[in-house]
Amino acid sequence: MRTAYGVETVRTAERELMARLPEGALMQRAAAGLAAVCARLLARHRRVYGARVVLLVGPGDNGGDALYAGARLARRGAAVTAVPMDPERMHPGGLAALRAAGGRVEPAVPQRADLVVDGLLGIGGRGGLRPAAAALVERIPAGAPVLAVDLPSGVDADTGEVTGPAVTADVTVAFGAYKPGLLIDPGASHAGAVHLVDIGLELPEPELEALQHADVAALLPRPTASSDKYRRGVVGVVAGSAQYPGAAVLAVAGALRGGAGAVRYVGPAADAVLARYPETLVGPGRVQAWVVGPGLGEGRAGEVADLLAGDAAVLVDADGLRGLDPAVLRARTAPTLLTPHAGEAAALLGVARESVEAGRLSAVRRLAERYGATVLLKGSTTLVASAGARAVRVNPTGTPWLATAGSGDVLSGLAGSLLAGGLSGADAGAVGAYLHGLAARRAGGPLVAHQVAEALPAAWQDTTRT
Repeated sequence: MRTAYGVETVRTAERELMARLPEGALMQRAAAGLAAVCARLLARHRRVYGARVVLLVGPGDNGGDALYAGARLARRGAAVTAVPMDPERMHPGGLAALRAAGGRVEPAVPQRADLVVDGLLGIGGRGGLRPAAAALVERIPAGAPVLAVDLPSGVDADTGEVTGPAVTADVTVAFGAYKPGLLIDPGASHAGAVHLVDIGLELPEPELEALQHADVAALLPRPTASSDKYRRGVVGVVAGSAQYPGAAVLAVAGALRGGAGAVRYVGPAADAVLARYPETLVGPGRVQAWVVGPGLGEGRAGEVADLLAGDAAVLVDADGLRGLDPAVLRARTAPTLLTPHAGEAAALLGVARESVEAGRLSAVRRLAERYGATVLLKGSTTLVASAGARAVRVNPTGTPWLATAGSGDVLSGLAGSLLAGGLSGADAGAVGAYLHGLAARRAGGPLVAHQVAEALPAAWQDTTRT
């Protein structure tokens, strides 16, 4: 599992480690790891010897890391040029090391480079790049690969927000821990491939978690020799309408592939559901979890309220999210999972959609606390937060091809089936989003929602392969 930590947590761990190490030792560890990744990148296209490396250098420790790494590359024969944001505020030790190794300091960004290293701001930056830094970034040679030191400058380390000009890196080298801004869009889209360099930090409980194959495989419900369809869990689906019968079909498709023993459908699209999936049970009955909302249309709030008044787990999506009462949800003792997209989340919070999209981490946390539930916020980076829990789950398998009609209906059915199989709201949401993304990648793009559902069994199997 990948884990991410906020700036203050990382800085506290760094201070505690520095107190036990000789002065400057921690920066040298970081610089050694940074130089090693730089060397590997250069070796893909040419040797380190003779390569042209440009360092964009800020005034803090981030700039010092870049300078010390540049000195290591210069000692291997690279032609290293440092371009400072402020010549009077360069890290003195790093600058001396670079010059001693044969590196140069220039006032302007060279026109050619085999690698550009962004050492401008790092995790301490807030807001977009200031004019002096932005001017350097604008002059990065076209086509030159960019490597960011710890975090692309201009990205908020704690939230992934980008509120002004920012570096877009091909690779980011993270020191000691992933930062939330490396895993959450829009920051994640600026980070490129992220390499973690272990510098020996001792860290507490994480603030962000990203499941990987082994984590998902360990959580997936699996039948045993004594299982029958009822012991494996029954998921009920209340979805679809005369206008949107396909939503019911797609939600049932996801539910059938989520590991539950049976799927029960209740709604006006029974004929369409049975025509596609004759194994579906139709009509009211006992279930372990309900999925309600996809394609429901207007005027059916009573059905949502009835399910929330019951003692089964409930996943609420799409039309079912309208007009939810936070007090009703907070009073529930059974698991409740809400799965809004940004527009629905904005309505639930009473804010503009742009506010949710710009601050996804803050939005999902506020939703979880306000409604006393687990919230899966769909989007370019799907996030899962639970009321009272410190760690937020971030899904690493998403793909832009999932921005297609009906894909959310499939995800709702899938996550609801996992709920019925006994997973918690957080695990059902995170595992469902993970498999959903894997299935979309398998189906390729352009794709339509039913292709994602059809690829789910293969995605499930992918997680068990070593």
